[in-house]
Amino acid sequence: MNSTKKPKRCDVLVIGGGLQGLSSAFHLAKRGLKVILLEAEYCGRHASGVNAGGVRSLGRHIAEIPLSLVAIENYWHEMLSVVGSDCGFVGSGQLQLAENDEEMQVAEERVNKLRGLGYTHEKLIDAKKVKELVPSIADHVKGGIWVARDGYALPYHTVVAFKLKAQSLGVEILEFTPAKKIEQYGADWLVYTDKREFLAGQIVNAAGAWANRFAAQLGEELPVKVNGLMLMVTHRVAPFVRPVLGALGRPLSFKQFDNGTVLIGGGLMCEADPQARVADANATALYKSAETVTDLFPHLNTVGINRVWAGVEAFMPDAIPVVSPSYKASGVVHAYGFSAHGFQLSPAVGRAVSELVCDGKSSIDISGLSIERFYH
Repeated sequence: MNSTKKPKRCDVLVIGGGLQGLSSAFHLAKRGLKVILLEAEYCGRHASGVNAGGVRSLGRHIAEIPLSLVAIENYWHEMLSVVGSDCGFVGSGQLQLAENDEEMQVAEERVNKLRGLGYTHEKLIDAKKVKELVPSIADHVKGGIWVARDGYALPYHTVVAFKLKAQSLGVEILEFTPAKKIEQYGADWLVYTDKREFLAGQIVNAAGAWANRFAAQLGEELPVKVNGLMLMVTHRVAPFVRPVLGALGRPLSFKQFDNGTVLIGGGLMCEADPQARVADANATALYKSAETVTDLFPHLNTVGINRVWAGVEAFMPDAIPVVSPSYKASGVVHAYGFSAHGFQLSPAVGRAVSELVCDGKSSIDISGLSIERFYH
């Protein structure tokens, strides 16, 4: 210790005020633990507050499906009773479009594979059913995969709801207090900030694009890439689509809000500077995404873009997160690397993290998300 002020003690210290950290703090506090959360800027500043808000079990990696289904059934459709806010959740359904015969075959193989594993939430639909769901869709679309229980929510509303609920349960949230260093101190963990030091029995590393720095301090740095993630929203147009749309053959995340604006995303990458904690929007990538949208809905060709923004996100080499205990240090649980699709998972991730901390194991199957996969 190098501070004259006595370290502040807690049972669990959570690093990161995005949704994974806030959800973890919420669930840990529900278990009766004293929790402190440190956030470098303000809660939801990056990936959690600036994403497309997709509540998507559709198209998940097999390793993510158990978490995703728990999140949709136990949390998103019950969010008002969970955190006192519906978080702007709309159960609009999500549809992944197949634009040619080859993509339709991929869709059929995907649904059959899931059925063989016991998952029936994804349904194969034909062009007629697509037209029923989205009458304005371009005629060339062949069909797709449909999940009726999916939808979307409002990211910043969700961040605020989890933050307020966690605080109501006694979680101390310290914004603009970046953790700098973690080290073992006897059976506990000492966490350094510029303001003071903290002593915790356990640590949750949910620091998003900066989580790998803390993993490196434990000797388990991973090949994480930090990128910017972009979104854009259009001017208002007359209602023409209710489900959230994606595409099998090209990046797309697309929805229309009740006010008529259209949000366009879908893994749109740009350069990021993790040191400065900023990302710069890339006009070329945005143009390509807009082109995809107008291919599917030609009547949007003349609609203007109202706003563009970007946040900083961590991407894993296999595009799925780490949700597991540390491989090399006891008393640390990781939850990071969500690779631009962590929003929907977050309520269930927090539950899994709390169970790892309190029980040593998760009731949800997260075996495919262990950090150990990078060591074997």
